[in-house]
Amino acid sequence: MASGKLLRQLIKSGAEGNHKAFRQVSEEVIREERSKNHHLLANDLEKILYGRAQSIQKFPFALDENVPKDKERGISLLQIKEPARRLEDIVFSDENSSLLEEILHEIHKSEVLKSYGLYPVDRLLFCGPPGCGKTVTAEAVASELGLPLSIIRIDSVVSSYLGETASNLRQVFDFISSVPMVVLFDEFDALGKERDDAADHGELKRVVNAFLQMLDGYSGKSLLIAATNHDHILDSAVWRRFDEVLVFDLPNVGQLRRLLSIKLRGLRREFDIENVEFVSQLKGMSHADVERVLRRAAKDMILSGKEFLTERHVQTAIRREDVRKSRLKRR
Repeated sequence: MASGKLLRQLIKSGAEGNHKAFRQVSEEVIREERSKNHHLLANDLEKILYGRAQSIQKFPFALDENVPKDKERGISLLQIKEPARRLEDIVFSDENSSLLEEILHEIHKSEVLKSYGLYPVDRLLFCGPPGCGKTVTAEAVASELGLPLSIIRIDSVVSSYLGETASNLRQVFDFISSVPMVVLFDEFDALGKERDDAADHGELKRVVNAFLQMLDGYSGKSLLIAATNHDHILDSAVWRRFDEVLVFDLPNVGQLRRLLSIKLRGLRREFDIENVEFVSQLKGMSHADVERVLRRAAKDMILSGKEFLTERHVQTAIRREDVRKSRLKRR
């Protein structure tokens, strides 16, 4: 919390209507909170003071400049975005919630650890089926740390030109080592695939070797997160390169209830989300599936001119989701 002196100055300038002094003191409060590693609070205060998040503007690079590109095709190798998701907007298992709390605490106290010759975690592996929160969690972690989120574009990193993929990876690692970010290697299995797979040619095996060497040599300030839907095909040597592994599963009944309470916040409804029979209708769905169902149900409610969301709206949306999945399976 800001010091008593700053709070007195803040209230005094506000009461007197001194807008210039109020802004200056507010900015000092934000700086003080950020110096204490209270980045989430500092970001919120900036949004209130400036009307939108200013956090990205403080980073020492232009978002559209200096991003490495594939030499042959001119495609950007990564996408940098300002994180919008928050940790409180995501439903985690108890295990993942505890792990994330420990990880963030380590990073916030990195200077204390370094004074003892220790370092916070900087490499995480997210595993689990699609739609269970791996990507949004990376975004929320970036938001908590007050850092931009950099998403590595695997489709642009992997080149058809011999040797170009390793060169692209080197450009990526050089860039993320120089600028503090949260870096997400999505669809990571494309880079960390088992090298003993007889179906793969020698070039891919060389890429995996090159990636592991770069991961071993990484000593930058960014937090690296690799996410995969297919952890069973990862090379055995990949696992020990990561400090922590978080497994994302389909939500259980308790998690579904929490998810419903978050996603239906602000919507008037005629059903109780504590009702076991109602919640059980969503069993087997991923977080993304549930969000899609509730979005469809809300649209149905609005377009039908209703003021309350009913169980019928949700059931209709569930049937549409079942049809969607059956069509995808037939492809």
